[in-house]
Amino acid sequence: MTDGTPPPESLSASPSAGTDAAATVVPLEPIERHRPFWARLDSPFSVGFLLTLGGLAAVLLGIALTNIATVIIYIALAMFAALGLDPVIRWFGRHNVQRPWAIVIVFLVFGILAAGLLWLVVPTLIDQVGEFITGIPSTISDFEGSDTYAWLEGIFGPGLTTLVNELESFITNPSNIAAISGGLLKVGVGIATAVSGLLIVIVLTLYFVASLPGIKEAMMQFAPARNRPKVRDMTDQITDSIGGYLMGMVILAFFNSVVAFLLHLFLGLPYPLLMGVLAFSITIIPLVGPVLYWIFATVLALFTSPLAALIFGLAYLVYIQIEAYVITPKVMSKAISIPGSLVVIGALIGGTLLGLLGALIAVPVTASILLIIKQVFIPRQNAKI
Repeated sequence: MTDGTPPPESLSASPSAGTDAAATVVPLEPIERHRPFWARLDSPFSVGFLLTLGGLAAVLLGIALTNIATVIIYIALAMFAALGLDPVIRWFGRHNVQRPWAIVIVFLVFGILAAGLLWLVVPTLIDQVGEFITGIPSTISDFEGSDTYAWLEGIFGPGLTTLVNELESFITNPSNIAAISGGLLKVGVGIATAVSGLLIVIVLTLYFVASLPGIKEAMMQFAPARNRPKVRDMTDQITDSIGGYLMGMVILAFFNSVVAFLLHLFLGLPYPLLMGVLAFSITIIPLVGPVLYWIFATVLALFTSPLAALIFGLAYLVYIQIEAYVITPKVMSKAISIPGSLVVIGALIGGTLLGLLGALIAVPVTASILLIIKQVFIPRQNAKI
């Protein structure tokens, strides 16, 4: 400029102007204050409306998931059953049997076994259940005349007799049993629902077994192409461990049922076949199943013979230790390997969230998470130097 006025960009003081002048600096651009996100919204009404719609959609999604929870449980059971049968089908494949024929053979064998079990066991089981219900009064009367009852009455006093009599009258009254179960109509609906659910699970299992390789290959498409070999290897390891674990649980439950049946038979305890079936149904629950059956069967045996109950309790407790330290490691060593503390924690969390299904799937899910951590997360952390 010709009038000697300094340009705007040279308004900052020079060092020769003194310390006071040098300390005064005129900013070239105004400093924009950072405003919160909500303060920068141009249309708060639209944002609030969209947030409300999002919350409503989340609530509707939760309601929908609650309504289809039964279907989800059917799908989960069928998938785990398919993974449990897959090792058997692949064993046939290693012996030059094509997969469709292997599936036919496996389902045919299981169908024959189920039909034979129903033909041989169900009539006897129904008779023993009937005998158990009709024999409750005599069982209680025999218990009241035993030395064990006299010892308990000496501790708790005459109130024990009143309690036992009220319990007997309650159990032997059919109206009370019907009230507990919700009525005969509700029991019939429950049985029909269970049968239809079983048929649905069987059909889904057949479909999943037939299309399991295709399902696994389709899942691979979601992974990047460079990671697919590693993802495929991890998927095979996870499915193999789940299948081996489920087959191992069935084998262990079968051993428990055989031991329970033989102990009841040799000790002269009533209803050995019924107790064997109950042992299989209860001990298939990981960890706590054998202990629950041990407590239940020992207490039930007390009503027949305290000596037989003592022998049964000790013998079955010995078998539980043998199963835990000898049989289970041999059965599960090739299927799954995780620390015992994580087994307990996983089973407790799964049982709390999903009941029996959660307890069954908790251990393989825990093993799968550990496998992912070992093969994905830890190598990435080790690569950071």
